[in-house]
Amino acid sequence: MSTTPTKLADAQISDRLEKHPEWSRENHALTRTFVFEDFDQAFAFMSKVAEIAKKMNHHPDWQNVYNKLTINLSTHDVDGISDLDFEMMEQIDALLD
Repeated sequence: MSTTPTKLADAQISDRLEKHPEWSRENHALTRTFVFEDFDQAFAFMSKVAEIAKKMNHHPDWQNVYNKLTINLSTHDVDGISDLDFEMMEQIDALLD
């Protein structure tokens, strides 16, 4: 089993993003902005995402301003988007269910 993720091709990324319309591709990252009722809810969500990141050893780039949280997922080891980013994206989305 490979320890380094494989960079996905543009067509693979586009095909997989069709199933996740809330996310978009910006440069070399998968991006989504979440809007919560207030800072406390945004921070609680960030804490849950941090637990996912710790377990996966894959950490997002993110920005939080009051009730808005923007998450950018990319795999720095491949300078782009990998399966690891889509796996994390799906786990993040599952937090909202």
